Amino acid sequence: MSSKPPRRHSTPSFRGVAPPPQAMASLRQLFDSLSREQRRNQDLLVSLAFAQRSFTNLNRFLELVPVVASRLVGVQGAILVPFQSDGRLWREQLQAVPAESNQDLLQRLAAFEPGHGAGFGTDDDQLLLMDRLVQRLCPGAGLFATSVVARGRSRGRLYVFEPSGDLVWTDVHRRHVQLVADLAGVAIENDQMLQEARRHERVDRQLSIGAEIQAQLLPDHCPVIEGVELAARCRPAFQVGGDYYDFIPTRPELTGRRRERGRWALVMGDVMGKGVPAGLLMTMLRGMLRAEVLSGLPPDRILHDLNQLAQEDLAQSHRFVTLFYSDFDPRSRRLRYANAAHNPPLLWRAERRSISRLDAAGLLIGLQPEADYGLGEVRLDPGDVLLYYTDGVTEAPGITGDRFDEARLIRTLEGACRSGQGAQGILDHLFDRLDRFVGADHHLEDDASMVVLKVPEAVSLPSVSPSISRLTS
Repeated sequence: MSSKPPRRHSTPSFRGVAPPPQAMASLRQLFDSLSREQRRNQDLLVSLAFAQRSFTNLNRFLELVPVVASRLVGVQGAILVPFQSDGRLWREQLQAVPAESNQDLLQRLAAFEPGHGAGFGTDDDQLLLMDRLVQRLCPGAGLFATSVVARGRSRGRLYVFEPSGDLVWTDVHRRHVQLVADLAGVAIENDQMLQEARRHERVDRQLSIGAEIQAQLLPDHCPVIEGVELAARCRPAFQVGGDYYDFIPTRPELTGRRRERGRWALVMGDVMGKGVPAGLLMTMLRGMLRAEVLSGLPPDRILHDLNQLAQEDLAQSHRFVTLFYSDFDPRSRRLRYANAAHNPPLLWRAERRSISRLDAAGLLIGLQPEADYGLGEVRLDPGDVLLYYTDGVTEAPGITGDRFDEARLIRTLEGACRSGQGAQGILDHLFDRLDRFVGADHHLEDDASMVVLKVPEAVSLPSVSPSISRLTS
């Protein structure tokens, strides 16, 4: 091994040597050009972002997208193919530059058959077919494509192309085009959210009007009927519900005390379903029933005729109605009733201190044209309580997942009746128990309605005048 130190090689020093003036001028021109291009690109992106914030017309904003994309990367053409919320091609919003020379291309894209189906925008195979179609429609052009995405959902495709085929592409160009695509995706998403919000506002207005109309159709107070107390309440699961209860005088021409002593129809019904359709059918049914009551027929005939009248309308809506119809005569305290498959009312007998069901055979309203209904009759005595209700009460889900069910309703009603409360007190007690069962932070899944009729303990039959007594003796 040699002990001599290695020989050092001298290297020329360039310190203090200035580059030629021509090179400096070229560098300055290059830097100026890059700075101008950077400022221009920044101005383009800022303008697009400003348009996104300011334009209320989505079409005007989308017209700018291919313009900005093409200028950012210095190419002659660009195409924006947006998708609707269900993934179909949004044919009315197809955009391209230059517009004049790309009309045939836009028409061919609008007629692209797979794009007419829902979910097209999420099908990678179909999107690849569209990319190939664009390439065929731009023969010889250099082409770049990227997805328009917002909140993880495909909102369209953005293409930039150079007809001459000389597409000079850099990572900066790719990022610029993707940024434009992202801004377009946000704009489409915002517009669709705005349209959805407006649809909800229109529906809310319609529901509010429907709820107001329905509230006017349901009795706003219970009538005065001699010898009984009444209390009623409907709690819809939605703004508009399908539950129905009513108090109808069989002789509406009577007034004052004569009306209070006259026969009254007491009705509880439920249209299968919820929301506006059920509410509309309930409104229709109410009109038909009120007309039928004027006939003075017994309850079984009323339901028979109502079933025939409503048959066609209910068949077209594919819905049915349960209905318990009864009429009450204050002079004799006799209640006649018929049932179209509704929840049987519960009758508390004060003397026996027990609860039974009032039921009669009968099919749903609207199930079949010819249907017969049974007729029942019962005399109410002092202290008796009658509860009409809909299945929204017994089917209400509790915090644990159990249903309120009929057995729990019977126990609750029995406790309220034993306490000697009036009709309103019993109704309040029933709804309080239902609310505790469902829970403060939960809502009913179905409309819940209850009507309580109570014969006060001290009630007595109306006295018969001496003249009438002589006539009947």
